[in-house]
This record gives sequence, C-alpha cells and structure tokens, in this order.
Amino acid sequence: HVQLVESGGGSVQAGGSLRLSCEASGATYNRHCMGWFRQGPAKEREGVAVTDSMSTSGRASYTPSVDGRFTVSYDNVKNILSLEMGNLKPEGTSTYYCAARRGPCTLRAANYVQSGFDYWGRGTQVTVS
Repeated sequence: HVQLVESGGGSVQAGGSLRLSCEASGATYNRHCMGWFRQGPAKEREGVAVTDSMSTSGRASYTPSVDGRFTVSYDNVKNILSLEMGNLKPEGTSTYYCAARRGPCTLRAANYVQSGFDYWGRGTQVTVS
C-alpha cells in the first residue's frame, strides 16, 4: 500500500502561481504511476498530470487545459510528487488530489478516471480569484 499526503494549497489571484506537494510513504519502492487530479464544484474528478515514479527523463502527460502552465515531477529519493502551477485561472479552482496506481502510466492524464488509481490523498483546496 501507498499513503499520500498533500500540502501547498491555498488562495491565489488569477495569473499567479502555486506549488503543491504530495509525500508518499509505504510501498514506494514499487513502480507507480503518480498523478494529480482535481475536482471542482459539481464536477467529476479529472486527471491533470501524471508521471512515472521510476522515470529518469521526467516524462509526463498533462490534460490540455494546463499543458504549458503546469509542471509535474516526482523525486524518487524523497518520494515527493510536486505540481508547479503557473498562470492560474479561476476555472482552476478545485480540490486537488494526489494519486498513485500500481505499474507504469499507460494513458494520457486526461484519459485517466478516478477508478483507475489505487491510492488517494485527502486533497488540498486551491482557490483562484
């Protein structure tokens, strides 16, 4: 099992930046697809960014609406998944969740659904005004 704890949410003005972190513990020695999802009011949870925990190239996938503005990375020494969010927009107001699934990432971020991931953090709120 993997335990995930997010931090770094908050309120920011449109155009601003924010960094989210997710500390992973437990069976982190196994290969996982690490991801960030978000869920806005009355919306389904959507995949934002995914990256492989064993990647040496930092290869990642992003949903189109954040591509070029967000950067996901995984430090496999400290076991921390990060999401750097830039040029934030009001529609980005959501609860952001860290998630992990056993094995490599096989789909693009936008194609993952909640049921495709095995482990979840409790979420951290991001409000853009």
